[in-house]
Amino acid sequence: MMIHGLSFLSLSASVVLPWALTGMLQGQKITESVVTDVLQSSTVQQKKLPNRNLISATTAARTTYYVSGSGKDTNSGLTASSPFRTPQRAANLTRPGDTVLLMNGVYTNSNRNGTVLEITRSGSASAWIVYKAYPGHSPKIQFDGWHGIWIKDGASYIEVNDLEVEGNNRNISLSYALSQKKNTNNPLTSGSCISVDGRTKVRPHHVRILNNKIHDCGSGGISAIETDYLTVDGNEVFNNAWYSPFGASGISMLRNWNYDSNQNYRIFVTNNKVYRNRMYVPWSNNGKIQDGNGIIFDRLSESGYRGRILIANNVVYENGGGGIHAFRSDKLDIINNTSYLNNQTPGILYGQISMNDTSDVKVLNNILYSRSGAPINMDSGKNSNTTFNYNLYNNNGYSASGSGPNDIIADPQFVNASGGDFRLKSTSRAINSGSKFSYLTTDILGNPRVRGSAPDRGAYEMR
Repeated sequence: MMIHGLSFLSLSASVVLPWALTGMLQGQKITESVVTDVLQSSTVQQKKLPNRNLISATTAARTTYYVSGSGKDTNSGLTASSPFRTPQRAANLTRPGDTVLLMNGVYTNSNRNGTVLEITRSGSASAWIVYKAYPGHSPKIQFDGWHGIWIKDGASYIEVNDLEVEGNNRNISLSYALSQKKNTNNPLTSGSCISVDGRTKVRPHHVRILNNKIHDCGSGGISAIETDYLTVDGNEVFNNAWYSPFGASGISMLRNWNYDSNQNYRIFVTNNKVYRNRMYVPWSNNGKIQDGNGIIFDRLSESGYRGRILIANNVVYENGGGGIHAFRSDKLDIINNTSYLNNQTPGILYGQISMNDTSDVKVLNNILYSRSGAPINMDSGKNSNTTFNYNLYNNNGYSASGSGPNDIIADPQFVNASGGDFRLKSTSRAINSGSKFSYLTTDILGNPRVRGSAPDRGAYEMR
């Protein structure tokens, strides 16, 4: 599958899914220092998002199924005291309006080529099917196959909420991954955490991925291809894309399709923390390391996509590629994001927020912080009707490619950037200096935006 090198999506592994993979050796624990220095969770206490319009508006569920690490698939699954053992057992029974509650436990794939949770059954516009954590519980989907959660075969009106999905990075070393750099049939190195896949039979639409912890997958964190009406909100996505030869990223969208002709917002990527997603293995097509972005939109205009896309209130930092990157994708509103020290991979010079061959794009109220002498952003000469304005850039000795008359060049004065705390100190020039964007009424923590005389720049609204 030929994809532009700047922006390949992690899902390509499933184009060549091998249904009989033998002889693969389990890799050793990570020993290389290049991948052991992993930033701990942010010191900011991120509260759960409030009940916004983005989050589940389902009607009362017809049936609730319970799944537990101590359950049995021979149980009824209809009560917390008689739960199923595997989420797949419940998924195979779901009908519109049903809820699947995952209780404490670790849920794994049954075979090396498998998926822990394969969702193929749809809800309806008034009765979504919801997969979420049982209140007060912390279930984990842990896998070494191709997908942790795979939404496919046109499964629509699906919500995945408050789960942890962990891939196989913990079990393999960089040296093993490099030895597999030409092997596109190895799920040990190329598993994707959550995949929404429109290449199988029919295309999914109306899918919500909310409040999940997504990490350590060799390929993509949250990946969507040929889908529509997708909301990715409130997730923490980190340490993905390390080991796959497919050129993956943290959150990826490729060739979205048109479910209908509505030209309003149909895709939302909001309120996410996306960090340390990076390629350490070169892309198999050209032998280069050139992805590992935080958030990427790829070739949406080539598929004729007509919906508008909101990318707002995200914190993206220390990713190998760009913080937020778009290639041949139009109708993007990139508002109030904080992008810090991305482009960690040598030779990747996209900048913190980069637009390449795009049209009808607004980049407003963002904070972009690059290392000394590195590009701030990229506004390609192929862009048209693209606006950069009301952004704050640090003074790193490099002029911004995309800029506007109301930009500020200053130290944003983060509370503790090295500890992952990107709130603003009270003296920051980003406070009360942004432009009002009517659709955006809250910040990444759910606080009202605006709280002062004008919106703050960046993901956090301070005062």
